[in-house]
This record gives sequence, structure tokens and C-alpha cells, in this order.
Amino acid sequence: MGGYPVVTWNSYSQAQRLLPPKYRLAKDLPHELQDRVNALPQSYRDSPQATVLFEAMIDEAMDDEPGAPPISIINEVNEEGAPPWEFVYTNQMWYGEDVPPPDIKNLKSCDCVGRCDPKSKKCGCAKRQHHHLKRYIANKTIPADWHGVPFMYDSKGTLQFFGMPIFECNDFCGCDEDCPNRVVQRGRRYAINIKRTEFKGWGVFNGPKRIPKGSFIGIYAGELLTVEESDRRGALYNKFGRTYLFDIDFHHMGAVATYSVDAYHAGNFTRFLNHSCDPNCEIHPCYINEANIEKPLLTVFTKLDVEPFEELCFSYLGCIDEDTISKAKNAKKNNDAVYAECHCGSANCLGVLFS
Repeated sequence: MGGYPVVTWNSYSQAQRLLPPKYRLAKDLPHELQDRVNALPQSYRDSPQATVLFEAMIDEAMDDEPGAPPISIINEVNEEGAPPWEFVYTNQMWYGEDVPPPDIKNLKSCDCVGRCDPKSKKCGCAKRQHHHLKRYIANKTIPADWHGVPFMYDSKGTLQFFGMPIFECNDFCGCDEDCPNRVVQRGRRYAINIKRTEFKGWGVFNGPKRIPKGSFIGIYAGELLTVEESDRRGALYNKFGRTYLFDIDFHHMGAVATYSVDAYHAGNFTRFLNHSCDPNCEIHPCYINEANIEKPLLTVFTKLDVEPFEELCFSYLGCIDEDTISKAKNAKKNNDAVYAECHCGSANCLGVLFS
């Protein structure tokens, strides 16, 4: 027009796909603050100033979810001022060695204007989600006429179905930021606290408001590793009985994991989620700006209503079935320190957990 090229959303998004994807390398993790604090005497790390500094570190990392309520550090059990200064607080994924960058060239996007309609026959994201829900509809896990299918969320952003992969709209979609298929990327909406417990170390607790079932809580952030590197680290972690490794091996991906998430050196409040044999939270695979089916985000959603100030927990043992119960009964025979006594307090507690 007038000798100048006309830029449309489609031409702009296509040009953006040709650029290198944005991602963070684990080798670039900053740790100057942690090193400085760990060089100070224990008396400082147990002081109120350490609590304030830890909360400030969290606030600084929340620039990607500006509307989220602040997170407080609470300890009414002992003199420990804050959780151990052993990790970088982040809501992002940091890519380890030999992990390929995000695949955005093969990422499917929609051309919707405004908010996506979950019943649309033209929405590319609705088609992608429907493709991965067809077998659930076929075996009647999801009713074929359920209002809102194929998106996983209802109009309020509440997760409708559990145990299934989530495909959200992405950065190359034409829809608005308030599209009903953008929930995880809008960030946490509920207040939570990191609180010291008597028997389980630090844990995550709800704030003063009730959290409804199906609400997004946060991303299990950390280093994205190859499973080979995860196994190497796991052997070390098992010796001192504490691991933050999470294999990405959901049923829709096949039986063998290719990647793992390690929240030991980098992570957010979700690394403090304790185990429960009767959990109120569940981890779901979610795809946003990634076409590789083996690299979803690990997203935490409530599977039950969570009352004010109640602890948020998920199952370290995965789905608790007869096989899980059998393994738990024999776990104490294992010499790995990673098996520990369970203190979840639920009525159906198995007595042991994978710590």
C-alpha cells in the first residue's frame, strides 16, 4: 500500500516462526545471590532478614505473572528463617545439555479473532485438542456431547477433565489474551504460602480463600534434562534421600520417558509441594509454545476443592493403584534413602513415600 508492505497478524506470526525460539540454558542459571547468602553465618539465615530476602527473591521472579498474589514464607515451628538457599527461584524452564530448543516451526496455531469458540470447526487449536481427546470420547471417558469440548477448560478457566493432555493456544495464535484456552499462560490467581511443617519440612499451603476444584496452581518449573542425565543425578540424590526429579512419561506419550524435570537447582514454590496418599492436586501435561509431544509443561491443578489455609499436596507415587500399594509395602526393604516414612495423615496413608 503506497509502496510499503502491509503487515498482517498472519505475516507477522509467520516471520516470527523463522526466528530462533527463546529459551533459557541451564548452564546460565544465576546463583550469585545464593552463594552470597550461603557464605553468611547460620545466624543470618535464621533471621527475619533472611525471610524478607527470600520473599523478595520470589517477587522478583514473578514478573511473568504480574497479577499473581504475593507468596509469604511462614515458620511457626522452629528458628529456620527460610528454606535452604540451594536453588534459583524461577517460573521458567531451563534447558539442560543435549535438550533441543522448543519446536515452534511445527507448532499448530489458530487464526481466530477475539476469543476462540470451543465448538468451532475452523479453530486450529480446537482441532488439535479434539485430535488428542478422540479416544477419550470413544471410550466414553468424556461424553461426546459435553458442553465445551474440545477445550479442556470451561468458560471460567476451570479444568473440566483430568488425566488428559492440555493443548493451549500459543504465541502464534490470532486470538486475544483473554481467550478461554489460555489459562496456564496467564499465571497463578490464588494466594499460597510456603510454610514450615513439623514433620514434612517446608510445604505449600492455601491462602485465606477457598480454591475450587480444577484451578490452576502453578508450573513445576526447573531444569529440563535428558533422562540419561536425570538417571545420573537420581543415583546421587538417592544417597542423601531427597530428589526433585520428575520424569515426563504420561500415558499419551508412550511408555518410556525421554526427558525429566529437575527442580533441585532451579524451581518455584511447587518444589515444596508435599506428598499425600489422598492428594488434592494433580500434575497434568500442558503444551503451549512447544510442538514436541515429549516436552510438555508439568502443570499443577487442584483435583478437589481446597479449603482456606489447607495444605496443597500431590502424589509422589503417581496413580495409587494395587501395583503402587504393593510396591509401597516392599519399599522399606530398599536400601535407597529416597524411601521415607509418610506423614501425610490421610485415612488411606500407605505409610511410605518416595521422597
